[in-house]
Amino acid sequence: MSGATPRLRYGMVGGGEGAFIGAVHRIAAAMDGEWDLVAGAFSSDAARNTRSAAAVHVVPDRAYPTLEAMLAGERALPPEQRMQALAIVTPNHLHKPAAIAALDAGFHVFSEKPMALDLAEALEIEAAVARSGRLYGLAFTYSGYPLVAEARARIARGELGRIRLVEVEYLQGWLSTAIDADGQKQAEWRTDPARAGLGGCIGDIGTHAFQLAEHISGLSVEAVSAQLSIHVPGRRLDDDVAVLMRLAGGATGTLRTSQVAAGEENGLKIRVYGETGGMEWRQMEPNTLVIRWHDRPVETLRAGGPGLDPLAIARQRTPSGHPEGYLEAFANLYRAFGRSIHAGASATPAPGSPDWFPGITDGIRTMTFVQAAIANSAGNDKWTGLADVERLARQGGH
Repeated sequence: MSGATPRLRYGMVGGGEGAFIGAVHRIAAAMDGEWDLVAGAFSSDAARNTRSAAAVHVVPDRAYPTLEAMLAGERALPPEQRMQALAIVTPNHLHKPAAIAALDAGFHVFSEKPMALDLAEALEIEAAVARSGRLYGLAFTYSGYPLVAEARARIARGELGRIRLVEVEYLQGWLSTAIDADGQKQAEWRTDPARAGLGGCIGDIGTHAFQLAEHISGLSVEAVSAQLSIHVPGRRLDDDVAVLMRLAGGATGTLRTSQVAAGEENGLKIRVYGETGGMEWRQMEPNTLVIRWHDRPVETLRAGGPGLDPLAIARQRTPSGHPEGYLEAFANLYRAFGRSIHAGASATPAPGSPDWFPGITDGIRTMTFVQAAIANSAGNDKWTGLADVERLARQGGH
């Protein structure tokens, strides 16, 4: 069609056959018809890499054996053919080298979270983003839901008054037994410090909870008091986390996250309370936002319903009553990322923009949180300030 916006081209590192999150990224990128997967280094196993490429219709000469070969091969192609962005869907230990290599080669990056193994690595990625002028996005999927945007917009407008309490909880039960020791692939690398990083549960899903708490409330967490626990014998990284939080403006909060809450599926929920009322959103019932007022009846908002903020409407894909969920929220992030590429942006749009997506700021904040919580849990201080942890990391300390 004349005047149509051209489709964007991306490559993928990781995400071969049997990998859950790679398929999720491909579905999300494809949902709006704005992205084409044109290249990949899907697996270090040559046969698996070939099969994976064929399964997602990547032609054989663009199924590369390594990331380095993909970056070199794509750069050698004419600009109108080469990939424009790299999706990183590997275990955590490969996030930093893949991101930096792609950015330095001139490609945009959309990465799985957590950003890196630790804050020092995250700062190296931040420097690569700055020198490249390319965009960097992170898959904090839950911030892509329409009613998350609604909650954030209402709080930013001051509808709850001054925020007093932020309570966020993310409970799973899938690691309640030692499936990592039994070789279960997804569990095994997530509990290995060399591949997962400083934290286990706190890095895997605690970062989601933290990012959502700051994003919806609009407040920065200033200090944490944390307890990280290991309940399954022999496990090397935390599987259960409890954190008290001090937030800007005098607000207080708690963050509770666990992967040994037996029987739980994906229990992410958040409650934010101000002077006049509170809001509650649950990921497993994402089309509902409940507002409880101090002096009037409870309100229940529904996705696609009347009276929603334009930011929420922009993320809604179907009429009210038609359930939307994880894949649609994920697609909202890819859509926003792509629009920023088309616009020639060199930085993530502001959170109030309809084209906002989680980026380098969210990455640094979440890795600072992980490092602060781990340090506090291991030490004797009552509170650990996030600004102090970030300052020390930027100075090259540990």
